[in-house]
Amino acid sequence: MTLASRRRAAPREPRGNGTTTQGIYVAAADLVALESRARHLVLRPRRPNHNLLAGRHGSRVRGRGLDFEELRQYLPGDDVRTIDWKVTARSRRPFVRVYTEEKDRPALIVVDQRINMFFGSQRALKSVTAAEAAALCAWRTLTEGDRVGGLVFDDASVREQRPERDRGAVVRLLETISAMNHALAADSRVSRNGPQLDRALDLAARVAHHDHLIIVCTDCDGHSERTEDLLRRLARHNDVVLLLVHDPFFSKLPESGALVVTDGQLQVELRMGSASHRRSITEFADARMARMLAWRQELGVTVVPLSAAEDTADQLRHLLGSGRPLVKGS
Repeated sequence: MTLASRRRAAPREPRGNGTTTQGIYVAAADLVALESRARHLVLRPRRPNHNLLAGRHGSRVRGRGLDFEELRQYLPGDDVRTIDWKVTARSRRPFVRVYTEEKDRPALIVVDQRINMFFGSQRALKSVTAAEAAALCAWRTLTEGDRVGGLVFDDASVREQRPERDRGAVVRLLETISAMNHALAADSRVSRNGPQLDRALDLAARVAHHDHLIIVCTDCDGHSERTEDLLRRLARHNDVVLLLVHDPFFSKLPESGALVVTDGQLQVELRMGSASHRRSITEFADARMARMLAWRQELGVTVVPLSAAEDTADQLRHLLGSGRPLVKGS
């Protein structure tokens, strides 16, 4: 179900892709302009290394790469070319030098632009925050020399762009995000095409078989056991970061007015004058957030709550660039 507040009335007609309505729609030019603000973001993969968001990343595969990892005793099957003859001569036992291969880590950015994201009570709608977060991560990835691709989905379709190492490709991805963002409207008649979040994650699993950075920008509306299975499957061979977009409205509901609950077709109005209604909604929102934060340990994904009420770049810089490792279970 989607919650829509009358306190935040969106325009009845979607804006053109080249224009912006502050906090309600975001233009492609606005997303392109975030390039300069992405320079200080840091995303650390679960495998030990000291690089930024992307670029050259340590692989699980050991071989004759560029980064020395350790010196250890020779084991049957080791490549004789890795024997360190000086150490072997001193110790009179064969030792080998072990290296960590370096390899690219393409980024696949999954962006939710469904009608449930068309809600916000303060700075911006969740759909705008998700678009901004996706743009910042895309620019950071490209800056580090890795390929960037994306899956942008609404209630009816999923648009795919395969990872490329090209600035023009990032701009095209941002244009796609902006186009879907501008298609949202509060009075639109939504015809939902099944579990779109699961459909996007399933497609991501088919694109990113292993060693990808997968960033999912969504509020996880409509998630199910299937959603959890897909995230677990993705995290098995990739680094998965869930940017969980939320709005603080439900943590402190107004004591008057009305809240409209809709599935895109039917809707019901809840009067906020009822303390029991307020308590039920707040408890539901809190339990839902706690459940998804538990995915850190249960599914092995990194979950980062991202508020639509605060500046997106500042939040990501604080959460991802604070110096603490952003790893599975963190």
